[in-house]
This record gives sequence, C-alpha cells and structure tokens, in this order.
Amino acid sequence: MLKVGLTGGIGAGKSEVSRLLVACGAVLIDADRIAREVVAPGTPGLAAVVEAFGAEVLAADGSLDRPKLGSIVFADPEKLAVLNGIVHPLVGARSRELEEAAPEDAVVVHDVPLLTENGLAGLYDVVIVVDADPGTQLDRLVRLRGMTEDDARARMAAQATREERRKIADIVIDNDVPLPDLQARVREVWADLARRARTE
Repeated sequence: MLKVGLTGGIGAGKSEVSRLLVACGAVLIDADRIAREVVAPGTPGLAAVVEAFGAEVLAADGSLDRPKLGSIVFADPEKLAVLNGIVHPLVGARSRELEEAAPEDAVVVHDVPLLTENGLAGLYDVVIVVDADPGTQLDRLVRLRGMTEDDARARMAAQATREERRKIADIVIDNDVPLPDLQARVREVWADLARRARTE
C-alpha cells in the first residue's frame, strides 16, 4: 500500500485533483467528508462542539451550522485550536479504519486540507501539493463558492503559506492551468504513484 497525502490551499482545486486520481484507481480518504461525518447529528463529536461553542452553532434541524461555526473560529486562532482538538482525533481514527480496509496493493490518497499546518507530512509515503496562485484561489472562492472577499481572505490567511506547502511536497501539481492540462498532469502523477506502489 502506498499512502499519499494530498493537500493544497483552499480554492487551489484539490477536490478536482482527488476526483481525477480516483478515476485513475486511487482509494480516496477525504478528511473533510469524514470531518462532516464525525459531527453529524447524534454523534459525540457534535455534542462536544456544542459544549465548546454553545447551541448557537446548531441549525434549526439540529445539524451543525458550518458557516456560523466557521465565522467564529476562522477569526480566532484559539477557538480554531479548540475545534481542531475536538475534530482531528475523531477524523484520524476514522481515517485509519478506512485505510486498514483498503486492498494491500492500493494507492490510498488521504485528502487532508490542513496537512501542512498540522505537521502531518511524515505520516505519508508521498505528499502531493495542489498549487495555485493566491489570486486564482481568491477568485474561485468568491466566484464559485459565493464567499465574500473578506471571508475568503480570512480563510486563506488561516492556512499555511504557499511556500510552506511547497516545502513539504514530494510532488507539486500546478492548478493554474486549463482542465485538459491538469488531467494530463494527474495521469503522469498517477503513473508515478502506481510504480511506487508496486515497489513498496
């Protein structure tokens, strides 16, 4: 099994790269999706978040109001650390379960947005960083995700810098390119990963 850590700044296009890798044959473990699962209604994770931040972070249906929680934690590093302290251990445990269930010869891609920030590079055989110009990231967040420019800049500022991410990368995928170029680059990277998996 080859364990790959996939990361990139918000709006860099990491989700598109992970989709392309899955199409090539990768087993994807998506930390964001798991992070949503572990704070679903009725979970101990959600109870812990409500205990830490109050019932105002709940939507009317009892689910987590993610935009509301985001507006609280992304402006306050201490509160963000509290939230991460609740969610990250739960995500880590579920990720390990999913990895153990993958075939022995699999290329397992862990999509981890905060891989750099949390010093997790050492957990993976290969780290891939999806890289885009900050101007591109900002444009995508405002135009495609409907964020205000201030919100988008705050989210970007809460993450590692482009330079910090590139420093831990074994492979960099430039996503300031047209989709056909990105698809071709991901196919190249997949060939490399498949080769490494065979020799692991």
